[in-house]
Amino acid sequence: MPPAPRRAESSSRRSEVQVDVVQALEALLQEDVPYAEIGVERLAQRAGISRTAFYFYFRDKREVLDRLTASVATELLDAGGPWFTGDDTGADALGTALGRIAAVFSAHGPLLRAVVEVAAAEPRVGDEWRGLIGRFVAATARQIEAEQAAGRATASDPHATAFALVWGVERALFQQIARGADVSLDAVVDALHGIWLRAIYGRTDADA
Repeated sequence: MPPAPRRAESSSRRSEVQVDVVQALEALLQEDVPYAEIGVERLAQRAGISRTAFYFYFRDKREVLDRLTASVATELLDAGGPWFTGDDTGADALGTALGRIAAVFSAHGPLLRAVVEVAAAEPRVGDEWRGLIGRFVAATARQIEAEQAAGRATASDPHATAFALVWGVERALFQQIARGADVSLDAVVDALHGIWLRAIYGRTDADA
């Protein structure tokens, strides 16, 4: 039975190296190194492996970006919390969800900037990013429909409202975090919270 442990060890080693490479990419981005200037050689060196070894684990640096983006996407979806799952649709829960999503954006700002910029030039990356945002749009539309059914929401078109609100969050946070703005992140989150409450409930009080 010796082969089984060797396979398990090999699989474990592969996972460890892949994590190291993914973390190396984000570390370089956090140091304000433009994604376009991060070559495989530099990425492999930062991860502590050879260029040849890199290609044993990844096709190219785009695959590393995809892996890192998928990890952050999971964080973003988890950050939505009770409001997006329908467990708590109150105003406070919505405010908490928007704040947590903004915190994830802030923690991974350089990565998100790279993804949005690469998406403009590479259709597949753009499709994946729009797919992620689309999951938030769908969840928001479901919540608006549920609030309408409960007689609490005044929005006329759940999907259109959700589309505008979610993409508004994406653009506002991208501009504030990745591009820099003369307004604080907390102020942006408060403004977004008010916009969502008005658009969905027609008011901004805590009873929404």
